[in-house]
Amino acid sequence: MDFDVDFDDSDDELEQDDPGFSGDDRRARSFPAFGPGKRIGRKFADTWWGNAWIEAMEHTALDPEQLKKGRRYAFAGQVGSITVSPGRLSAPVHDGDQYTPHDTVVRIGTLSEAEWDRLLDKVAAKAGHIAALLDRDMPRDLVNTADDAGVRLLPGYGDLEPRCDCPAWDHPCRHAAALSYQASWLLDRDPFVLLLLRGRGEAELIEELRERNARRSIATADDGAAGTLAAEAYAAPSVPLPDPPGPASGAPMALAPLLAEHEAPGIDAEALGVLVADAADRARHLLAATPEEILAPEPGAWPDAVRLAARMPRSRAAKRIGEASGRAAELPRAINAWEYAGAAGVDAVDAVFNPPKELVARATDALREAVEGGGAAPEVKSWRNRWTVGRDVQVRYGRDGRWYPFRKRSGDWWPAGPPSPEPADALLDLSRD
Repeated sequence: MDFDVDFDDSDDELEQDDPGFSGDDRRARSFPAFGPGKRIGRKFADTWWGNAWIEAMEHTALDPEQLKKGRRYAFAGQVGSITVSPGRLSAPVHDGDQYTPHDTVVRIGTLSEAEWDRLLDKVAAKAGHIAALLDRDMPRDLVNTADDAGVRLLPGYGDLEPRCDCPAWDHPCRHAAALSYQASWLLDRDPFVLLLLRGRGEAELIEELRERNARRSIATADDGAAGTLAAEAYAAPSVPLPDPPGPASGAPMALAPLLAEHEAPGIDAEALGVLVADAADRARHLLAATPEEILAPEPGAWPDAVRLAARMPRSRAAKRIGEASGRAAELPRAINAWEYAGAAGVDAVDAVFNPPKELVARATDALREAVEGGGAAPEVKSWRNRWTVGRDVQVRYGRDGRWYPFRKRSGDWWPAGPPSPEPADALLDLSRD
C-alpha cells in the first residue's frame, strides 16, 4: 500500500514556510489515496493508537462542524495520496465541487537526538517491543517505555499543527481534519508511520536497534555470558509457511504394538504407545475442530487420566495411570462413564450439588409419572442431584444440564447408558436393558 519517494525541491508557499519540511528528505513515504466508503462506524480508527491520534486532533478543534465535514471528506475519498516525512504529513484535499485541490499539511514535532537515544536504548532492551513493531503493533507497554525515557510518542494536546491554503480560519479546517482522519488509518496499519513522523524511518530504526543489540551482546559476552542479537533476528526477512495440511482420513494407526517390539530399558513401550497414539489422535481432531472446540477448556487431571486409560483399559499402561492418580479402584467405573459421555460423564460419577428447587420438583414428578402403571410403583427418592428409583436404579442430573442413568452393581452405582435431555428419558433407557 506504500512506496518510498523522494521529494523534489519546490517553491510552494506552504513548503517554504514550513520549517519542518525538507525537500530532499529520502525517508519520506507516499501512500495511495483511500477510496470512498473506507470506514463506517462510531469510531474512525481501529487501533487504540489510531484513536489517540484522532483525539489529539479533535481536542484542539475550534469548530465541531469542521470536524464533521472533515469526516465526510475522508469517507468520501476526497483526500489525495498522503506523503509522510519527519515532522510532516501532507496531501491534496478537494471539496468535491472543484478541480483544484487545496494543499494541506499537518505538522508534529520530531524527537531530538537525545530523546531518540534514550528511547532506542529502552526499546532495544526489550525484544518484545521490536517484535511488536515488526508485526505492525504498538503495545501500550512500548508507549509506557517511551514515557519512562522521557519521550512522548503519541501526540497530545496541541501537538498537531494543521495548515491549509484554503481561506478558512478554523483550526483545523475541514481539509486538515480530513487529512488527519485518514492519517489514523495509516497509523492503524503501520505504527512505523508515527515513528517516521517523529523523525526516524523504519530501516533507519532497525539498523540503530541492531547496532545497540550488538553492543549489548559484546558487553554481555565480556561479562562471561552469551548474548543474543534480538533485533537482528526479528529484522530478518520472513519465511513463508507451508500450506496447512488437509483433513485427515482413514483409521488411526495402532502404534503401541509397533513400539512394543522395540522395548528399551526403563521405557514402557506400551505406555509410550498410548501417549503417542493419543497425541496423534488429538492432533487429528484439531485439524477438523471448530474454533469453539479448539478453545474449549481442557479437562482436569482426573478426567484426563481417565481419557488416557480409556484408550487401552486392560493394559499395563492403564493400570499405571490408575496407580499414579491415587484412584486405581475407581478407574474402571470412570472409564465406563467416559465411554458413555466423556469428561461430563466422569464428572457425573462424582458430582454432588443442589439443583434449583423448581428443577427438583419437576424431575421428581416426571420420574414418578414414568414409573406409574400396573402393580406397585417403585418409590422415587431424591437427594441433591440424584434420584433413586426403587433399589437398583438411579438418575443423576449433571452439571452440563443432562440426565445420566446409573445402575447398582456390587454395592456401587455404575453408569448404565448415555445421557438424556429429560429425566424420564434416562429412566426409560434403563428399562430397555
